Amino acid sequence: MNSAVWTLLLGCLGLVLPAVSEVHVRWCTTSEQEKKKCDDLALQVDDFKCVQREDTEECLQAIKENQADAITLDGGDIYNAAVSYDLHPIIAEDYGDDSDTCYFAVAVVKKGSGFGFDDLEGKKSCHTGLGKSAGWNIPIGTLLAQGQIQWNRLAGQSIEEAVAGFFSASCVPGASQGELCQLCAGDCSRSHDEPYYGYDGAFQCLKDDAGEVAFVKHSTVPAAERDGYELLCRNGSRASVNDYKTCFLARVPAHAVVTRKDPTLAAKIRDVLQMAQETFQLFSSEAYGSKNLLFKDSAEGLTQLPMTTDAFLYLGAEYTSVIRSVNGDATPTCSPVKWCAVGLAEKRKCEQWRSSSMNAIECKIGASVDECIRKIMRTEADAMAMDGGDVYTAGGCGLVPAMVEQYDEDKCGETGEASSYYAVAVVRKGSGLTWNTLQGKRSCHTGYGRTAGWNVPMGLIHSTSQECDFSKYFNQSCAPGADPGSSLCALCAGNGMGNYKCQASNEERYFGYSGAFRCLVEGAGDVAFVKHTTVEENVGAFLGSSVSDFELLCPDSSNADISDYLTCHLAKVPAHAVMTRPEKRAAVVTFLSQEQNQFGSDGTRTNVFQLFESQGGKNLLFKDSTECLQEVPDGQGYRSFLGEEYYNSVTSLRRCGTKSELEQACTLHTCQKRE
Repeated sequence: MNSAVWTLLLGCLGLVLPAVSEVHVRWCTTSEQEKKKCDDLALQVDDFKCVQREDTEECLQAIKENQADAITLDGGDIYNAAVSYDLHPIIAEDYGDDSDTCYFAVAVVKKGSGFGFDDLEGKKSCHTGLGKSAGWNIPIGTLLAQGQIQWNRLAGQSIEEAVAGFFSASCVPGASQGELCQLCAGDCSRSHDEPYYGYDGAFQCLKDDAGEVAFVKHSTVPAAERDGYELLCRNGSRASVNDYKTCFLARVPAHAVVTRKDPTLAAKIRDVLQMAQETFQLFSSEAYGSKNLLFKDSAEGLTQLPMTTDAFLYLGAEYTSVIRSVNGDATPTCSPVKWCAVGLAEKRKCEQWRSSSMNAIECKIGASVDECIRKIMRTEADAMAMDGGDVYTAGGCGLVPAMVEQYDEDKCGETGEASSYYAVAVVRKGSGLTWNTLQGKRSCHTGYGRTAGWNVPMGLIHSTSQECDFSKYFNQSCAPGADPGSSLCALCAGNGMGNYKCQASNEERYFGYSGAFRCLVEGAGDVAFVKHTTVEENVGAFLGSSVSDFELLCPDSSNADISDYLTCHLAKVPAHAVMTRPEKRAAVVTFLSQEQNQFGSDGTRTNVFQLFESQGGKNLLFKDSTECLQEVPDGQGYRSFLGEEYYNSVTSLRRCGTKSELEQACTLHTCQKRE
């Protein structure tokens, strides 16, 4: 075979075979000191080599182009790595019991300098670097939110210009605005070549009296020097450097190792770093004349992230909102709200809504609520209404409740206690079943991880039986969203044509309240876990059933009529809530308030479209029993919204290992949860 044919063949193979990384893990370094430490590590650890680049941006480009494999980044750079280079975090630094995989962003000043956080205008500032978490995103985001920094974006002013106009002089390594490099001791580059770069560089800037305030992390000031410094608290007071847990600007996710989306490469990096921790002082840079080389010196270990973690789940919705705000790439308030619909039936209703509202809404589709939460985190969607179990998951990812469904028409004009409903267990009258004789029976659930259909009944069962494997407790079940191969999906029917079995959407005929009740009515199950209005709302729809055919199971092992839910229920639980990202909350509230004025129960255009009614399904987008939507108080987090009793119940149930992959990714740390 001649060389031309070989060339053609190899070219064709290149089109179909993915690029394969070298045997070595290639670590990207950004300074001579870091390269020296990296080379010493490579001498002691097999399958490891070092690649030198000028700065972080060049390293990210090298990793994307398969010229390097990994680098450790702070939160701001992790966000940029995801958005601009399609990289993702795989391993987080662990800072020990006090901080775990988070750290505290603080403002440090010299003791006795006599000003507070509200008095920073006109001062000289020291920052770790442009786009860095503790040194830029958090302090600048906070000053923007408090209205201290005025940013005239509409006039074309850049954020750097706005910050330069606020401080009298600064050192912000990596900045392009001259005033922001005025205090720097070197070339103002975003690398260790700038003496005032990074945490210790920003502190040195303060220590040298170049600046009057340094934005760093809580452990930056050496213990021996802490008596000479104080922290600025957001309320205007000052505190000891040791009081960072009560006087800080924000808790932010730890630095993390990022790489390409390649499971084989990720596993290789994890193996190499495990070996490195055993044979090399990975978290010490003292021998190299610098600090925080490769990893932060304050790290005590490394924590592997769940495989499904991406930058948005790792950083959390609140922190990514701050980054978008500071970067100026937040979604314009005038843009349509992107609603996430689960399944085709909801998508059809959403499209009717879009058409009726003159395209004021965009419809996005997800295969499950978890997928919609991911889309909202990535700004591919903005909002959706979800039940309490999903609110728990979304809140752990940093989303916040914006509006809540109200099921009592008389309360729609009021403000006060949010609507709620009762979780009940329904059986056929005369079945002989009681709460204490359910083991080994067949069960129908609204959905795996949902409030009335799973969290409440399974939490009660777990509290008495201590059984975590609920597939062993019931003989067979239909719990849409569970493992399709388990007995928890054995009773599910799909769409009746062999598709969508056990899928957590309306394509599964036994999904949701009406679906779980249908599962009972059609004889698939012996008990249905639903809400107190389900029987009356659906009776007669399936096989000519009537309310008198069913009864409730009470936790005390007695039975009661369907109408006696006030005294015979499993729990009182919160209403469904609309969840969104923190920066989108106000826009979602305004939008939904306007929409329900037109298409709500008492809207002006209900002849065109009805927001709280469903055709071709039940409880599409919103529960059909909704009378109106009410605003959740601004600043109220998901834990407060859910209530302590229900929150604790779900938290207890999660100890059984029932966390979804999404929840595992979001709750590795608690930095961004607004409880």
